[in-house]
Order: sequence, then C-alpha cells, then structure tokens
Amino acid sequence: MRQPLFLYLYINYLGFMQTLNFPAYSFRFKKVQNQIYIFDFIRKKYVVLTPEEWVRQHTLHYLIYDKKYPQNLIAVEKQLRINQTKRRFDIVVFNRNMQPEILVECKAPTVAITQTTFDQANQYNWLLKAPYLFLTNGIKHIYCQIDFAQNNFKFLQELPPHSGQ
Repeated sequence: MRQPLFLYLYINYLGFMQTLNFPAYSFRFKKVQNQIYIFDFIRKKYVVLTPEEWVRQHTLHYLIYDKKYPQNLIAVEKQLRINQTKRRFDIVVFNRNMQPEILVECKAPTVAITQTTFDQANQYNWLLKAPYLFLTNGIKHIYCQIDFAQNNFKFLQELPPHSGQ
C-alpha cells in the first residue's frame, strides 16, 4: 500500500524512515496530536513509531513475508519473569506445537549489537529455550543456533525459513 507523500516526507524528516538492511515493505501510518503511529499487524493496533519499533516492524515483515513464518505463531512484546524481575521480549516465533522456535531481540539502528545485547537475549532464552536467536538493529543481523544439550551455539549466515512444522 502506498503511503501519502506528505506522511512519508514528514516521517523521513523526523529520521524514523532510515533505510534498513531489509527488503522494502509497505506500512500503514497515522498521525495523532503530532505523534506518528505505525500499524502492527500482529498486535492488531497502531503503536508509537520509534526507531526500535521501525526495526521491529521490518523484522516482523521479514519473518512473515520472506521467511514464511505464519503470523499466528508470532508473539510481540510479551512479558517474562526472570529472577522475580519482569522483562519483555521483542518477538518470539513458535513452532506448530507452540514451543519457542526463534527469539528475536530488536534494537534501534543507532544501538550497536554487542555482547551485552547477546547476553540479554541469552538470559531471556534461558527460560524460553528457543533453538534460534535473531539479534538486529535493522542494519546488522546476527543469527545463532543454540544447542542446549551441548551448551553451545553457532553463528549462522541467515535465519532458516519456516519448515511448515
């Protein structure tokens, strides 16, 4: 869906439309009281457009349209409890048995993907036990496959597509 030119230019002016290392996707926007919102089709609502949300929405489109993961197997920004502390993960993709398959951690494009980012995702994944981690700031993507039995991981060139299972 094409966005009105004035809205595209306005968002571009604000810096939220930074080109990311994803294919081009169409998004729905709205403006309410000088605040720009983007439609999240997983949560089925408009959310405030922040740099991190821009990355999150691209990541969701990538998972669904390019990697073919069904949108009904994706959860966005759900709460976890780690050592009596409430945390939120960005995205989790489940398999057909509703077991976590991929844990995704999204950062704003200006935030580097560092060891701290990896440790944060790993801490969340200690509870979830997803066999894949996907860390992204929209510019750089890091994919890992976790082997819980051997207590190690390996970096991947890309995320595997949905297997249909």
